[in-house]
Amino acid sequence: MPRVRPSLALIAALGLSIAACGGSEPAPEAAEVPATEAAYPVAAPPAMMPDDAPPQEEAPPEAEAAEATPAATCREAVGEAASARLVARCIAVSPATRPPCNALNPCEMIQGEIDRSCGQYGPGEEKPAECVA
Repeated sequence: MPRVRPSLALIAALGLSIAACGGSEPAPEAAEVPATEAAYPVAAPPAMMPDDAPPQEEAPPEAEAAEATPAATCREAVGEAASARLVARCIAVSPATRPPCNALNPCEMIQGEIDRSCGQYGPGEEKPAECVA
């Protein structure tokens, strides 16, 4: 009887290992991808414009330089007093939790927040006085 137990244990261990591996059939993903493609991925070809595409224009160098230059702060652009008035108007009308109402931002950004906030009022609603200023 001692021989039966080791062989049963061996068969049980073999059965468990086969069950853990998912059986004797290979996984579908492994069967679908040849080994050479999986080992050596190929880069996608470069994007090409279609022959019937309209001609493309290059951006002028001035446009790239303007985009790279940071905008001046509102305080630098219009001065301390004028930027403070614009910031106060922005804070008064903006419903945002973190509005861009800061003199260190460009004046256009601050005015844009005022315009956006005041534009949210309907035709019959009364706008704050800061929207009219």
